[in-house]
Amino acid sequence: MKGRKPTVNNVVPLKGDAPKHVPDAPDYLSDEGRRVWQELAGQLVAKDRLEPHHQHMFAAYCESVSNFIDATHCLAMEGMYYEANTRNGKQQKKTAPWGLQQEAMAAMQRLGALFGMSPVDEKRLGAGGQGDLFDEVLNKINGVG
Repeated sequence: MKGRKPTVNNVVPLKGDAPKHVPDAPDYLSDEGRRVWQELAGQLVAKDRLEPHHQHMFAAYCESVSNFIDATHCLAMEGMYYEANTRNGKQQKKTAPWGLQQEAMAAMQRLGALFGMSPVDEKRLGAGGQGDLFDEVLNKINGVG
């Protein structure tokens, strides 16, 4: 190799942080769940919200999204209601995919809150907690800041 050897003064440091490792989707996820993992895991890793001990909970979120997608496809094909003849006459009943879709959405909301998946939850996770709120109030009272 020709040329001068690098020294501390002429080496350009890497700008920004090195990219963080995004874990692979677990084998037990469905194909759709794996697609959801691949779509969202990188964003959560960048925000330090997908630690190794959180991966199973995130996998559950991915499967909930998968269930939501599947139920929504079924609803598009089967419709939301069917008619049944009962002793009270003809009635409209909700199809099974409608209930599955509702359960999947509830699970998505519940599990997604843990990872800041909604704007409100993201703000909540990004805030420093009540300690910062009280510090701000005390600073206002004391005339600091």
